Amino acid sequence: MRRGSLIQLFVIIVIVIAATVGLYQPIRNHINLGLDLQGGLHVVMEAVDAPDNPVSSDKVDGALNIIRTRVDQLGVKEPIVQKQGDRRIIVELAGIQDPQEAIRVIGKTALLEFKDPDGNTVLYGSELKDAKSNIDPQTNKPEVNLEFTEKGTQLFGNLTSQNVGKVIPVVLDNELISAPVVNEPITGGKARISGGYQTLEEAEHDAIMFRSGSLPVKLEMVEKRTVGPTLGADSLKKSMEAGIIGIIVVFIFMLAFYRLPGVIADFSLLLYTLIVMGVLALINTSLTLPGIAGIILSIGMAVDANIIIYERMKEELRTGKTLMAAIDAGFARAFWTIFDSQLTTLIGAGVLFFLGTGPIKGFAVTLSIGIVVNLFTSITFTRYMLRLIARSKAVTNLKFYGV
Repeated sequence: MRRGSLIQLFVIIVIVIAATVGLYQPIRNHINLGLDLQGGLHVVMEAVDAPDNPVSSDKVDGALNIIRTRVDQLGVKEPIVQKQGDRRIIVELAGIQDPQEAIRVIGKTALLEFKDPDGNTVLYGSELKDAKSNIDPQTNKPEVNLEFTEKGTQLFGNLTSQNVGKVIPVVLDNELISAPVVNEPITGGKARISGGYQTLEEAEHDAIMFRSGSLPVKLEMVEKRTVGPTLGADSLKKSMEAGIIGIIVVFIFMLAFYRLPGVIADFSLLLYTLIVMGVLALINTSLTLPGIAGIILSIGMAVDANIIIYERMKEELRTGKTLMAAIDAGFARAFWTIFDSQLTTLIGAGVLFFLGTGPIKGFAVTLSIGIVVNLFTSITFTRYMLRLIARSKAVTNLKFYGV
């Protein structure tokens, strides 16, 4: 029993150290950084009244949903799109490569019209079923392939049938983007826009707007700010340095004050940090400065849980109980204290997540993950390690347990 317990203890310690060293960098590389850490684009748009289109709450909400759809199709990870007040919409895109193109896609009204030769609008973009960018194999130029709904197919078929040999203007936001000549009736419900695109990216951006639909209200750009990566890198560096220094100080404190259980607590914190980072990478969340604050706060709570357990255990040892009995009694007495404190904090984090926005949600997510992982590492892992030490009977002097 003694030898088997020591072997298990040694194997677990080696695995934790090896996993921390080997997986830290790969996991960190898979964690997305938010706008405040890697830079990006911050845009504020405001809905304005038009003579024939006054602003309403429903129209602003509709514009919000359309912008969110456009942003999602840009491929930006963890974007922030939220409403501010009654008329404003805030968009934050972390790590965006081309801010100007992103702004063009986000804020463009995208009212697509197919007109007859007399300039009368016959068909709107709302009758589109799908739109995809493509390279024309014959001309090697970008184009957008359109597919109409059933109603749109009928309207477009009538338009082309009645205007064979004539020009059909295609207008986007009152700007002519294509003027094809109808060679024959097009009744299959498909068409293409091949004029005006210099790059495939331009065609793809228009395809995104066609798919998401036109904005129901006019939006004006009231603030446009590009956040440089220098500030983000500096903030991340300082946050990482502060976190590392704090963890080292905590390690030294636990080792000096609780001795052998303190060593176990330090290994428990290593495992805790590894699991938290792994979960963040797995759920593909974006880490912001408030998110880092949530992790550091949860680390403090993890340390606090170990301190409560060890103090209870020391009380049991002072009454003359054996080491194994003191460990079991200490954990049993400390469990509900730890559980209640973690549960109330988890409830608070839940309220922040459901009622908060942006970075506040990030703080709530990292804090919640930390709390759940803490319950595992402090209650399960730490207890198992201490019981292995007690079974091995390798260290029986109570001074090594802080008594």
